[in-house]
Amino acid sequence: MILPAAPWRERDGLEALTKVLGAAEGESRFVGGAVRDTLLGIDVADVDIATRLPPQEVIERLQDARIKAVPTGLAHGTITAVTPAGPVEVTTLRRDVSTDGRHAIIAYTDDWREDAARRDFTMNALYADPATGEIFDYFGGLDDLAARRVRFIGDPLQRIAEDHLRILRFFRFHARFGTAIDQAGLDACTARANDLMALSRERVASEVLKLLLAANAVPVVTLMVERGIFRAVLPEIDAQGAARLGVLAERETNAGIAPDPIRRLAVAIAPAAAEAVGARLKLSNVDRKRLMAATAGPGEEGPLALAYRVGVSGAVDRLLIAGEDVSAIKDWTPPAFPFSGGALVERGLRKGPDVAAMLRRVETQWISEGFPGAERVAVIADGLVAEVSA
Repeated sequence: MILPAAPWRERDGLEALTKVLGAAEGESRFVGGAVRDTLLGIDVADVDIATRLPPQEVIERLQDARIKAVPTGLAHGTITAVTPAGPVEVTTLRRDVSTDGRHAIIAYTDDWREDAARRDFTMNALYADPATGEIFDYFGGLDDLAARRVRFIGDPLQRIAEDHLRILRFFRFHARFGTAIDQAGLDACTARANDLMALSRERVASEVLKLLLAANAVPVVTLMVERGIFRAVLPEIDAQGAARLGVLAERETNAGIAPDPIRRLAVAIAPAAAEAVGARLKLSNVDRKRLMAATAGPGEEGPLALAYRVGVSGAVDRLLIAGEDVSAIKDWTPPAFPFSGGALVERGLRKGPDVAAMLRRVETQWISEGFPGAERVAVIADGLVAEVSA
Protein backbone atom coordinates (compact mmCIF):
# COMPACT_ATOMS: atom_id res chain seq x y z
CA MET A 1 0.00 0.00 0.00
CA ILE A 2 1.07 3.57 -0.75
CA LEU A 3 0.52 6.46 1.62
CA PRO A 4 -2.01 8.87 0.04
CA ALA A 5 -1.04 12.42 -0.78
CA ALA A 6 -1.78 14.81 2.07
CA PRO A 7 -1.10 18.50 2.78
CA TRP A 8 1.36 17.76 5.59
CA ARG A 9 3.68 15.99 3.16
CA GLU A 10 4.19 19.32 1.37
CA ARG A 11 5.16 21.24 4.51
CA ASP A 12 8.02 23.66 4.02
CA GLY A 13 11.34 22.06 4.88
CA LEU A 14 10.07 18.49 5.32
CA GLU A 15 11.49 17.14 2.05
CA ALA A 16 14.87 18.71 2.80
CA LEU A 17 14.82 17.20 6.28
CA THR A 18 14.10 13.67 5.06
CA LYS A 19 16.84 14.03 2.47
CA VAL A 20 19.34 15.05 5.14
CA LEU A 21 18.27 12.04 7.22
CA GLY A 22 18.97 9.61 4.39
CA ALA A 23 15.40 8.66 3.52
CA ALA A 24 16.42 7.83 -0.06
CA GLU A 25 18.93 5.32 1.32
CA GLY A 26 16.34 3.71 3.60
CA GLU A 27 17.71 5.31 6.77
CA SER A 28 14.54 7.18 7.82
CA ARG A 29 10.76 6.81 7.56
CA PHE A 30 7.62 8.58 8.70
CA VAL A 31 6.01 6.75 11.60
CA GLY A 32 3.00 6.70 13.90
CA GLY A 33 0.19 9.20 13.98
CA ALA A 34 0.95 10.99 10.72
CA VAL A 35 0.78 7.69 8.82
CA ARG A 36 -2.27 6.43 10.74
CA ASP A 37 -4.27 9.63 10.43
CA THR A 38 -3.48 10.06 6.74
CA LEU A 39 -4.83 6.58 6.05
CA LEU A 40 -7.98 7.50 8.02
CA GLY A 41 -8.39 10.80 6.15
CA ILE A 42 -7.81 12.85 9.31
CA ASP A 43 -5.83 16.10 9.39
CA VAL A 44 -2.32 15.54 10.68
CA ALA A 45 -0.93 17.74 13.44
CA ASP A 46 2.48 16.31 14.36
CA VAL A 47 4.97 14.56 12.10
CA ASP A 48 7.40 12.01 13.54
CA ILE A 49 10.35 10.37 11.84
CA ALA A 50 12.03 7.12 12.86
CA THR A 51 15.64 6.64 11.79
CA ARG A 52 18.42 4.10 11.87
CA LEU A 53 20.90 6.91 12.44
CA PRO A 54 22.22 7.25 16.01
CA PRO A 55 21.24 10.48 17.80
CA GLN A 56 24.65 12.10 17.56
CA GLU A 57 24.75 11.55 13.81
CA VAL A 58 21.26 13.02 13.51
CA ILE A 59 22.48 16.14 15.32
CA GLU A 60 25.58 16.41 13.14
CA ARG A 61 23.63 15.99 9.91
CA LEU A 62 21.10 18.61 10.94
CA GLN A 63 23.81 21.06 11.98
CA ASP A 64 25.68 20.53 8.70
CA ALA A 65 22.45 21.28 6.83
CA ARG A 66 21.82 24.36 9.00
CA ILE A 67 18.66 22.84 10.44
CA LYS A 68 18.21 23.66 14.10
CA ALA A 69 18.50 20.54 16.29
CA VAL A 70 17.06 20.52 19.80
CA PRO A 71 17.93 17.50 22.03
CA THR A 72 14.44 17.34 23.55
CA GLY A 73 14.63 13.65 24.42
CA LEU A 74 18.24 12.73 23.93
CA ALA A 75 18.18 10.09 26.67
CA HIS A 76 15.57 8.23 24.64
CA GLY A 77 17.04 8.96 21.23
CA THR A 78 14.78 11.86 20.24
CA ILE A 79 16.00 15.02 18.53
CA THR A 80 13.61 17.76 17.47
CA ALA A 81 14.38 19.23 14.06
CA VAL A 82 13.00 22.76 13.67
CA THR A 83 11.77 23.24 10.10
CA PRO A 84 10.16 26.37 8.61
CA ALA A 85 6.77 24.65 9.01
CA GLY A 86 7.34 23.62 12.60
CA PRO A 87 9.11 21.01 14.74
CA VAL A 88 9.55 17.38 13.70
CA GLU A 89 10.62 14.75 16.20
CA VAL A 90 13.33 12.41 14.92
CA THR A 91 13.86 9.26 17.00
CA THR A 92 16.47 6.56 16.56
CA LEU A 93 15.12 3.01 16.30
CA ARG A 94 14.95 1.44 19.76
CA ARG A 95 14.34 -1.75 21.65
CA ASP A 96 13.48 -2.12 25.32
CA VAL A 97 16.15 -3.58 27.58
CA SER A 98 14.06 -3.41 30.75
CA THR A 99 10.80 -1.82 31.91
CA ASP A 100 9.04 -1.31 35.22
CA GLY A 101 5.62 -0.10 34.13
CA ARG A 102 6.60 3.56 34.29
CA HIS A 103 10.06 3.88 32.73
CA ALA A 104 12.03 1.94 30.14
CA ILE A 105 15.75 1.41 29.64
CA ILE A 106 16.32 1.31 25.89
CA ALA A 107 19.05 0.34 23.47
CA TYR A 108 19.37 1.51 19.90
CA THR A 109 18.85 -0.84 16.99
CA ASP A 110 18.84 -0.74 13.19
CA ASP A 111 15.99 -3.27 12.92
CA TRP A 112 12.68 -1.70 11.88
CA ARG A 113 10.64 -4.64 13.10
CA GLU A 114 12.33 -4.52 16.50
CA ASP A 115 11.43 -0.83 16.80
CA ALA A 116 7.84 -1.55 15.77
CA ALA A 117 7.57 -4.34 18.34
CA ARG A 118 8.09 -1.95 21.27
CA ARG A 119 5.22 0.34 20.21
CA ASP A 120 1.83 0.00 21.87
CA PHE A 121 -0.81 -0.65 19.20
CA THR A 122 -0.63 -2.03 15.70
CA MET A 123 -2.16 1.10 14.18
CA ASN A 124 0.65 3.18 15.71
CA ALA A 125 3.40 0.96 14.29
CA LEU A 126 2.97 1.87 10.63
CA TYR A 127 5.93 3.36 8.76
CA ALA A 128 6.04 5.09 5.38
CA ASP A 129 8.87 5.82 2.98
CA PRO A 130 9.07 9.63 2.61
CA ALA A 131 9.92 9.44 -1.09
CA THR A 132 7.76 6.62 -2.43
CA GLY A 133 5.02 6.54 0.19
CA GLU A 134 5.43 2.76 0.57
CA ILE A 135 3.91 1.60 3.86
CA PHE A 136 5.65 -0.92 6.10
CA ASP A 137 3.37 -2.90 8.39
CA TYR A 138 4.95 -5.53 10.64
CA PHE A 139 2.02 -6.50 12.89
CA GLY A 140 -1.23 -6.23 10.93
CA GLY A 141 -1.85 -2.58 11.62
CA LEU A 142 -3.46 -1.95 8.25
CA ASP A 143 -6.10 -4.63 8.86
CA ASP A 144 -6.79 -3.29 12.34
CA LEU A 145 -7.04 0.24 10.99
CA ALA A 146 -9.54 -0.90 8.37
CA ALA A 147 -11.57 -2.63 11.09
CA ARG A 148 -11.24 0.41 13.42
CA ARG A 149 -9.83 -1.95 16.05
CA VAL A 150 -7.26 -0.89 18.65
CA ARG A 151 -5.06 -3.93 19.24
CA PHE A 152 -1.93 -4.35 21.32
CA ILE A 153 1.23 -5.57 19.62
CA GLY A 154 1.94 -8.97 21.15
CA ASP A 155 0.60 -10.10 24.52
CA PRO A 156 -1.59 -7.33 26.01
CA LEU A 157 -0.72 -8.26 29.61
CA GLN A 158 2.99 -8.03 28.87
CA ARG A 159 2.59 -4.71 27.06
CA ILE A 160 0.68 -3.27 30.03
CA ALA A 161 3.34 -4.56 32.42
CA GLU A 162 5.92 -2.63 30.38
CA ASP A 163 3.97 0.63 30.57
CA HIS A 164 0.86 0.91 32.73
CA LEU A 165 -0.28 4.05 30.90
CA ARG A 166 -1.21 1.81 27.98
CA ILE A 167 -4.40 0.93 29.84
CA LEU A 168 -5.69 4.47 29.50
CA ARG A 169 -4.26 4.82 26.00
CA PHE A 170 -6.15 1.70 24.92
CA PHE A 171 -9.45 3.31 25.87
CA ARG A 172 -8.52 6.76 24.56
CA PHE A 173 -7.59 5.39 21.15
CA HIS A 174 -10.72 3.25 21.10
CA ALA A 175 -12.80 6.33 21.91
CA ARG A 176 -11.16 8.19 19.04
CA PHE A 177 -10.80 5.52 16.36
CA GLY A 178 -12.49 2.30 17.43
CA THR A 179 -15.72 0.59 16.53
CA ALA A 180 -15.20 -3.08 17.35
CA ILE A 181 -13.26 -3.41 20.60
CA ASP A 182 -10.46 -5.95 20.92
CA GLN A 183 -11.62 -8.38 23.59
CA ALA A 184 -8.15 -9.57 24.57
CA GLY A 185 -7.03 -5.99 25.09
CA LEU A 186 -10.17 -5.13 27.06
CA ASP A 187 -9.77 -8.14 29.35
CA ALA A 188 -6.10 -7.36 29.95
CA CYS A 189 -6.85 -3.74 30.84
CA THR A 190 -9.57 -4.90 33.21
CA ALA A 191 -7.28 -7.40 34.91
CA ARG A 192 -4.44 -4.90 35.35
CA ALA A 193 -6.47 -1.74 36.16
CA ASN A 194 -4.88 -1.43 39.61
CA ASP A 195 -1.51 -0.91 37.90
CA LEU A 196 -2.65 2.64 37.21
CA MET A 197 -1.92 3.49 40.85
CA ALA A 198 1.81 3.39 40.07
CA LEU A 199 1.57 6.21 37.53
CA SER A 200 2.14 9.88 38.21
CA ARG A 201 -1.09 11.80 38.45
CA GLU A 202 0.08 14.17 35.71
CA ARG A 203 0.24 11.26 33.24
CA VAL A 204 -3.18 10.04 34.34
CA ALA A 205 -4.64 13.54 33.98
CA SER A 206 -3.19 14.00 30.49
CA GLU A 207 -4.72 10.76 29.21
CA VAL A 208 -8.10 11.21 30.90
CA LEU A 209 -8.54 14.76 29.62
CA LYS A 210 -7.68 13.66 26.08
CA LEU A 211 -10.10 10.75 26.39
CA LEU A 212 -12.93 13.05 27.46
CA LEU A 213 -12.53 14.99 24.20
CA ALA A 214 -12.83 11.95 21.94
CA ALA A 215 -15.81 11.46 19.66
CA ASN A 216 -16.98 8.33 21.47
CA ALA A 217 -16.00 9.43 24.97
CA VAL A 218 -19.42 8.75 26.50
CA PRO A 219 -19.79 5.03 25.66
CA VAL A 220 -16.11 4.40 26.39
CA VAL A 221 -16.25 6.10 29.80
CA THR A 222 -19.36 4.04 30.53
CA LEU A 223 -17.45 0.88 29.59
CA MET A 224 -14.50 1.90 31.75
CA VAL A 225 -16.80 2.40 34.73
CA GLU A 226 -18.37 -1.00 34.16
CA ARG A 227 -14.92 -2.59 34.01
CA GLY A 228 -13.60 -0.78 37.10
CA ILE A 229 -10.82 0.98 35.20
CA PHE A 230 -11.16 4.28 37.07
CA ARG A 231 -11.45 2.72 40.51
CA ALA A 232 -7.74 2.93 41.36
CA VAL A 233 -7.15 6.54 40.31
CA LEU A 234 -10.49 8.31 39.78
CA PRO A 235 -13.17 6.46 41.74
CA GLU A 236 -15.25 9.66 41.60
CA ILE A 237 -16.19 8.79 38.01
CA ASP A 238 -19.06 6.34 38.42
CA ALA A 239 -22.16 5.26 36.49
CA GLN A 240 -24.05 8.41 37.47
CA GLY A 241 -21.13 10.52 36.28
CA ALA A 242 -21.04 8.68 32.96
CA ALA A 243 -24.77 9.35 32.55
CA ARG A 244 -24.28 13.06 33.31
CA LEU A 245 -21.46 13.13 30.77
CA GLY A 246 -23.85 11.76 28.16
CA VAL A 247 -26.36 14.52 28.88
CA LEU A 248 -23.69 17.21 28.66
CA ALA A 249 -22.29 15.84 25.41
CA GLU A 250 -25.75 16.01 23.86
CA ARG A 251 -26.21 19.58 25.06
CA GLU A 252 -22.83 20.58 23.61
CA THR A 253 -23.80 19.12 20.25
CA ASN A 254 -27.22 20.77 20.22
CA ALA A 255 -25.73 24.14 21.16
CA GLY A 256 -22.88 23.91 18.65
CA ILE A 257 -20.33 24.20 21.45
CA ALA A 258 -17.03 22.33 21.17
CA PRO A 259 -16.43 19.74 23.90
CA ASP A 260 -14.10 20.81 26.68
CA PRO A 261 -12.24 18.34 28.92
CA ILE A 262 -12.50 20.37 32.15
CA ARG A 263 -16.23 20.93 31.63
CA ARG A 264 -16.72 17.23 30.93
CA LEU A 265 -14.65 16.18 33.93
CA ALA A 266 -16.77 18.48 36.09
CA VAL A 267 -19.94 16.52 35.28
CA ALA A 268 -18.25 13.12 35.37
CA ILE A 269 -17.48 13.60 39.07
CA ALA A 270 -19.69 14.78 41.92
CA PRO A 271 -19.44 18.56 42.53
CA ALA A 272 -18.25 18.00 46.09
CA ALA A 273 -15.23 16.10 44.76
CA ALA A 274 -14.02 18.79 42.37
CA GLU A 275 -11.44 20.35 44.69
CA ALA A 276 -9.93 17.00 45.68
CA VAL A 277 -9.85 15.69 42.11
CA GLY A 278 -8.25 18.88 40.79
CA ALA A 279 -5.53 18.64 43.43
CA ARG A 280 -4.96 14.92 42.91
CA LEU A 281 -4.59 15.33 39.15
CA LYS A 282 -2.32 18.35 39.72
CA LEU A 283 -4.35 20.53 37.39
CA SER A 284 -3.30 24.14 36.94
CA ASN A 285 -4.80 26.67 39.34
CA VAL A 286 -6.93 28.04 36.51
CA ASP A 287 -8.32 24.61 35.65
CA ARG A 288 -8.93 23.75 39.32
CA LYS A 289 -10.98 26.90 39.84
CA ARG A 290 -12.92 26.23 36.64
CA LEU A 291 -13.56 22.63 37.66
CA MET A 292 -14.98 23.74 41.01
CA ALA A 293 -17.08 26.55 39.52
CA ALA A 294 -18.53 24.64 36.56
CA THR A 295 -21.46 23.20 38.50
CA ALA A 296 -22.29 26.38 40.44
CA GLY A 297 -25.46 27.00 38.44
CA PRO A 298 -26.59 29.78 36.07
CA GLY A 299 -27.06 32.51 38.67
CA GLU A 300 -30.00 34.89 38.82
CA GLU A 301 -28.86 37.82 36.64
CA GLY A 302 -29.07 36.15 33.22
CA PRO A 303 -26.51 34.71 30.78
CA LEU A 304 -24.88 38.01 29.79
CA ALA A 305 -24.37 39.08 33.37
CA LEU A 306 -22.92 35.69 34.22
CA ALA A 307 -20.52 35.84 31.27
CA TYR A 308 -19.45 39.35 32.31
CA ARG A 309 -18.79 38.31 35.89
CA VAL A 310 -17.06 34.93 35.39
CA GLY A 311 -15.92 35.04 31.76
CA VAL A 312 -17.52 33.50 28.70
CA SER A 313 -15.92 30.06 29.06
CA GLY A 314 -16.94 29.77 32.70
CA ALA A 315 -20.47 30.94 31.89
CA VAL A 316 -20.77 28.42 29.05
CA ASP A 317 -19.75 25.67 31.49
CA ARG A 318 -22.32 26.66 34.07
CA LEU A 319 -25.17 27.23 31.62
CA LEU A 320 -24.64 23.99 29.68
CA ILE A 321 -24.33 21.91 32.83
CA ALA A 322 -27.48 23.54 34.21
CA GLY A 323 -29.35 22.89 30.97
CA GLU A 324 -29.73 26.58 30.13
CA ASP A 325 -29.56 28.34 26.75
CA VAL A 326 -26.07 29.54 25.77
CA SER A 327 -26.92 31.14 22.43
CA ALA A 328 -26.75 34.68 23.83
CA ILE A 329 -23.11 34.37 24.88
CA LYS A 330 -21.62 31.98 22.30
CA ASP A 331 -20.07 34.76 20.24
CA TRP A 332 -20.36 37.59 22.76
CA THR A 333 -17.48 39.67 24.05
CA PRO A 334 -18.16 41.24 27.46
CA PRO A 335 -17.78 45.04 27.37
CA ALA A 336 -15.45 46.99 29.65
CA PHE A 337 -17.15 48.87 32.49
CA PRO A 338 -17.11 52.53 31.27
CA PHE A 339 -16.73 54.13 34.66
CA SER A 340 -14.17 54.51 37.45
CA GLY A 341 -13.80 55.32 41.10
CA GLY A 342 -12.17 58.62 40.16
CA ALA A 343 -15.41 59.73 38.53
CA LEU A 344 -17.21 59.08 41.81
CA VAL A 345 -14.66 61.16 43.74
CA GLU A 346 -15.30 63.98 41.30
CA ARG A 347 -18.98 63.69 42.27
CA GLY A 348 -18.16 64.37 45.90
CA LEU A 349 -17.54 60.93 47.43
CA ARG A 350 -14.59 60.65 49.77
CA LYS A 351 -11.81 58.26 48.77
CA GLY A 352 -11.96 54.92 50.54
CA PRO A 353 -14.44 52.06 51.10
CA ASP A 354 -17.44 54.20 50.16
CA VAL A 355 -16.10 54.67 46.64
CA ALA A 356 -15.56 50.94 46.15
CA ALA A 357 -19.02 50.11 47.47
CA MET A 358 -20.70 52.74 45.27
CA LEU A 359 -18.73 51.59 42.23
CA ARG A 360 -20.09 48.09 42.73
CA ARG A 361 -23.64 49.49 42.95
CA VAL A 362 -23.19 51.45 39.72
CA GLU A 363 -21.75 48.41 37.98
CA THR A 364 -24.58 46.18 39.19
CA GLN A 365 -27.23 48.55 37.81
CA TRP A 366 -25.26 48.93 34.57
CA ILE A 367 -25.28 45.15 34.19
CA SER A 368 -29.00 44.90 35.01
CA GLU A 369 -29.80 47.50 32.33
CA GLY A 370 -27.97 45.51 29.66
CA PHE A 371 -24.57 47.27 29.58
CA PRO A 372 -25.58 50.75 28.29
CA GLY A 373 -23.02 53.33 27.15
CA ALA A 374 -20.98 55.79 29.18
CA GLU A 375 -23.61 58.53 29.15
CA ARG A 376 -26.20 56.28 30.77
CA VAL A 377 -23.66 55.05 33.33
CA ALA A 378 -23.00 58.66 34.32
CA VAL A 379 -26.72 59.17 34.89
CA ILE A 380 -26.87 56.00 36.99
CA ALA A 381 -23.93 57.21 39.08
CA ASP A 382 -25.44 60.69 39.57
CA GLY A 383 -28.67 59.15 40.79
CA LEU A 384 -27.03 56.79 43.24
CA VAL A 385 -24.69 59.44 44.61
CA ALA A 386 -27.61 61.84 45.10
CA GLU A 387 -29.52 59.08 46.88
CA VAL A 388 -26.64 58.55 49.31
CA SER A 389 -26.12 62.29 49.85
CA ALA A 390 -29.77 63.01 50.54
